[in-house]
Amino acid sequence: MSLFPRQCSEAKMERVLGNLLRVGVLISAFIVSAAGVFYLIHYGTETPDYHVFRGEPADLQSLSGIIRDVFALRRRGSIQFGILLMMATPIARVGLSMLLFICQGDRIYSAVSFIVLTLLICSLAGIHL
Repeated sequence: MSLFPRQCSEAKMERVLGNLLRVGVLISAFIVSAAGVFYLIHYGTETPDYHVFRGEPADLQSLSGIIRDVFALRRRGSIQFGILLMMATPIARVGLSMLLFICQGDRIYSAVSFIVLTLLICSLAGIHL
């Protein structure tokens, strides 16, 4: 049985898209919560110094740095990864919607989904159209 049958009903599409959103939010919430608890266990008793501004470390300013931090089990990188996963969830929904509309043969909604997905990716990549 294929994940994308040729004639999938609207109710099935909604169920698949709803499950994608639910799973994405739950996984990202779990990652952020777990990493946040570990961060607080380690740094929760420190008093912050608000007189000196410290920006994000360089490793948290790029996707590759965040991935490296996750594999190194660094707390801040894991929190950042959970937030990125939360941001990626609706983008994945648009991509999956496009695929489902293509499988249904709905050209208008496929084209609209493609345009929205292209705009989302360009805006995240910093490409100005």
